[in-house]
Amino acid sequence: MTSVIEKTIRKAVTPAIQAVASLNRTRLQSEDANPFLHGVHEPLREEHTLTELAVTGAIPAELDGRYVRIGPNPHGSAGRGHHWFLGDGMVHGVRLRDGRAEWYRNRFIRSRDLEAKGGPAAVGGPRRGFGDTVNTNVLDIGGKIMALVEASSFPVELDGGLDSVAYSDFGGGLTGSFTAHPHRCPRTGEFHAICYEGTSQDTIRHVAMDASGKVLRETPIKVRNGPSIHDCALTENFVVILDLPVTFSMSALIAGHRFPYRWNREHRARVGLLPRGASGDAVVWHEVDPCYVFHVGNSFEDETGQVIIDLCAYETIFDGEMPGPYGKALGLERWTVDGKGGKVVRTTLDPAGQEFPRPDERFFAGDYRYLWTMGMPEDGDLEFVAPMPLYRHDLATGERVQRDFGEGRIPGEFVFVPRSEDAAEGDGWVMGYVIDRNRRTSTLEILDAMSLDLVASVQIPHLIPPGFHGNWITAS
Repeated sequence: MTSVIEKTIRKAVTPAIQAVASLNRTRLQSEDANPFLHGVHEPLREEHTLTELAVTGAIPAELDGRYVRIGPNPHGSAGRGHHWFLGDGMVHGVRLRDGRAEWYRNRFIRSRDLEAKGGPAAVGGPRRGFGDTVNTNVLDIGGKIMALVEASSFPVELDGGLDSVAYSDFGGGLTGSFTAHPHRCPRTGEFHAICYEGTSQDTIRHVAMDASGKVLRETPIKVRNGPSIHDCALTENFVVILDLPVTFSMSALIAGHRFPYRWNREHRARVGLLPRGASGDAVVWHEVDPCYVFHVGNSFEDETGQVIIDLCAYETIFDGEMPGPYGKALGLERWTVDGKGGKVVRTTLDPAGQEFPRPDERFFAGDYRYLWTMGMPEDGDLEFVAPMPLYRHDLATGERVQRDFGEGRIPGEFVFVPRSEDAAEGDGWVMGYVIDRNRRTSTLEILDAMSLDLVASVQIPHLIPPGFHGNWITAS
């Protein structure tokens, strides 16, 4: 548990800590040596609106909307101690309609942090006082395009052209930080999120919202050490909390690191089941072997009432001083949680390193069959030189279909888009950006979801740096 001394330091002498951190930061890795500022990660300097986009193949006429992804794109000098996760937010989107690619646009998120560095003027809306960089996910919430980040800033609403409209606390209902990964329940339309922040080491919050984005409740949950909780899971009856050994590190902060979270061998790894609508003291905790999880593919309750969670796990992550999330990927796993406080049973579904697991979202929080994941480089190099295939998993048969993109071509997260709202599970397409390291160009690739054969490719004449998350947002 956070010591009384450390709590006192955090509350009383924050300016002194910041001064020491700034001094120590001068000893850290320079921009020239930081891999997340060069090569494929080199930031874009300009915003583009491109309307003459070459297309290979035929864009399905059923696709009417925007594929939008966000990621870090530092404006100007990033300075020493820069971490990949903390760059200024930039969205990249392609508008598809009537079998055509109408435009590609990239836009900075108009934060005050960005404006202070000489970037475009900030938009209005409520702020929290902890910095307002937003760079991690883009999602349709209540019919609005919302850019999201965890642990700090409120979300940002975007217009149909991807320009920032305003920061939002969901009409005043959100009192603290939000998350990059709220999950929508297809049955009720509600969104559920687990939210944390560095200034609160002993409490996280379950935030529930209705289908329109109105906050229904914020439920405090007691924790220790200030865990970093990137994602959560959801079933018919439970919200699943992943309290794993990456926690706030005062020593990393004082040493000048801008990202103050580290692997913590003293932190007990556990999975909590919170009944929907219950108070925080109703969580049933289950021990799990130490590991870390960024992303959940899906979760549901089986016929015996046990909770099943499919996810991508890491042996460790952030284990030392590093400018990015280096760690050993353990592959795709299935965790079984008995709901009674027993130890989580971990089963390997596929040992190949992989990330960004995405299901057919219409089947989220329920029994399902198909999952798409992105293969990770076997050497763990986040310059992404090694091959990175795309996988389609059939969890009923164990079949894995693989698509290889070719030498020097790097895929990002691929998302599933159904052919129609009532189409069978997996009937549709998956799409995502692929960058060409050698040509320094990019494409939006649309693949048949089952075969992973190429359906259409939209050409973008510059390199889109590797980013984080995005979604297909329908025009309706």
